Amino acid sequence: MQIRILLIVAAMAGLLISCQRMASKKVIPASITYLTREAWGANPPVLPMRSHTLTRLTIHHTATRQLPEKTLGDKMRSLQKFSQAESLLADGRMKPAWADIPYHLYVDVNGEVGQGRDIMYAGDSNTAYDPAGHLLVVVEGNFEEEELTQKQMKTLHLLVPALAKRYKIPADSIATHKDYAQTACPGKKLYTEVGQLQQLVRKQAD
Repeated sequence: MQIRILLIVAAMAGLLISCQRMASKKVIPASITYLTREAWGANPPVLPMRSHTLTRLTIHHTATRQLPEKTLGDKMRSLQKFSQAESLLADGRMKPAWADIPYHLYVDVNGEVGQGRDIMYAGDSNTAYDPAGHLLVVVEGNFEEEELTQKQMKTLHLLVPALAKRYKIPADSIATHKDYAQTACPGKKLYTEVGQLQQLVRKQAD
């Protein structure tokens, strides 16, 4: 009897996870190539995470050079490996191990989107702001120096309004890392595009 109950509970849990994965896919517009955690071979989180309710959408950049020659799967696996270990940062500080990738969604140089941390859990940051409540979207590149690709812009123009609509995030709550912390992120060349993203969200709400 106990074995039967355990099998039923396991089946229900599997169904719930499957439904959550399907729901996350539906949030991403069909015209965007979307790579789920399962598709890129994500490892499970290595530490407990905080559940949160989304009220903002916050844009970051990777602050590393764009790598068009690498696949999105390779980039996601590398980012997770870095995230889940204690790591030396460029400024000499040591980053503690995080539970998982700090961002929820990753927009690569080709405009493809990779699923990062489960959207139900708050992300992480090397800076002094609390990312709880923030839906974190990171864009591949160092936008203090590089330009966004046309494919990245096209994806952001579709993705941000779709996320804002699904999670009821108003245009005034679309912002960037530097709006909450002392940082250059997401770089000046991406920061100047945020107003246009806010306008798209406002237009959608009219």
